Amino acid sequence: MEHSVSRAQEIANTFVRQIEQGQLPAGTRLPSIRSAATRFGVSKNTVIDAYDRLVATGHVSPRRGSGFYVEAARPAHPDIKPEHFTEAVDLISLLREQLNQHYEVRAGDGRLPASWMENTDIRRHFKRITQDGEQRDEFEYGNPQGLPGLRDDISRTLMDRAISAHPDQILMTFGANHALDLIVRHFVDTGEAVLVESPGYYPMFGKLRLQRANIVGVTRGPEGLDLVMLEQKIREHRPRLLFVQPMAHNPTGTSMSLQNMHALLRIAEQHDLTIIEDDPFGDILPRATPHLASLDALNRVIYVGTFSKTLSASLRCGYIAASQKLIRSLTDIKMLTVVNGSSIIERMIHEMIVRGRYRRHMTRLRDRVAKAGAEAVTALQGIGIKDIHPPNGGYYIWCPLPRHVNAGELAHRASAQGIFLAPGHLFTLSEAEGASALRINIAHAKHPRLLDFLAEAIRAKE
Repeated sequence: MEHSVSRAQEIANTFVRQIEQGQLPAGTRLPSIRSAATRFGVSKNTVIDAYDRLVATGHVSPRRGSGFYVEAARPAHPDIKPEHFTEAVDLISLLREQLNQHYEVRAGDGRLPASWMENTDIRRHFKRITQDGEQRDEFEYGNPQGLPGLRDDISRTLMDRAISAHPDQILMTFGANHALDLIVRHFVDTGEAVLVESPGYYPMFGKLRLQRANIVGVTRGPEGLDLVMLEQKIREHRPRLLFVQPMAHNPTGTSMSLQNMHALLRIAEQHDLTIIEDDPFGDILPRATPHLASLDALNRVIYVGTFSKTLSASLRCGYIAASQKLIRSLTDIKMLTVVNGSSIIERMIHEMIVRGRYRRHMTRLRDRVAKAGAEAVTALQGIGIKDIHPPNGGYYIWCPLPRHVNAGELAHRASAQGIFLAPGHLFTLSEAEGASALRINIAHAKHPRLLDFLAEAIRAKE
């Protein structure tokens, strides 16, 4: 198996050299999988693996039913001046050096050398064979900003979204929630006004309450934010921050229109507002999906992404893309609060990406989510729920209920029957605002017991 993986990388490297030397210019079609297998004397699966690696690194792009084509060379990121390292003069610099390890003699370290752990049973779980055949273990803390290879992968992915972010402008986190927490810690003081969408992402409300912020809601509709209300709230409260989830919004499933996004950025510029763009479904949305971070060039927008929504909820891995100055500050907060991320998880995701497995999984997941979303809307409309906006690539549908149905009371009754519901008021800043609505997960929307229960509630008289 390892021989096959190494051979696939050798084949990929051969094409990379030919591309970089100009022997295969942009637009050139690579040999068919069958002919490449014959040329290199390998199986078709090995060629597929090699081509997937080339796609993952951005050297080629697949065209359904046509083959694999060489991509145009992307402009190189400008070099970013490396961070200056000095002696441990304060607690941040002490932490940073223990993680980055630039000194040979390490008397100031806070833990034992990794070599002292070589006889522990856990070591066999930590050993990894990398794609280039190098053996590596995971006892060290690793780079506090995150695995460099994975940050390179994310930088290329963001380029596909027209978001230019050097790998040094990316900070790895324990999922999007950790990313949002770091941002709140950096920006928000007690009593400070912070703008959020309503309905909106309820964990965001909780983080801001923990920080004792003044949470100010702006109505979120099918096309995006109520811009008249937004400007009114800005004049009234003078906030510095706005947290939004523009695309495949949680909980409504809707996406901001391009017009709403442009207007939002104009307002942010006028009022010196920083926008945090939470994009948990970016990897399964169409490539041409607009993003605030691309329209703004990471000027006033801080971009947050995650792998936890697309791989596993228990696999906590996300990231922040922003200016290098802000990323350095957030990295310091990360070191103070959790020391570092999980290099094992980050390397696992990196290897999935470079071997093409993540891309294949995203293709399957995207198709499955689209199909489930359409079927969920049909099923819910079939029992009499009206005014449903079809989900735009995410996992959720916002279901308005008849006025006589209280979603909170409905959730209590459902619980007694073993049905878990998410009432709308949990996603708003006032209980009355979402009293007659539910957030429904598309994966469970067609369950017969759910549909029967909701249908009975809707038919009931006031």
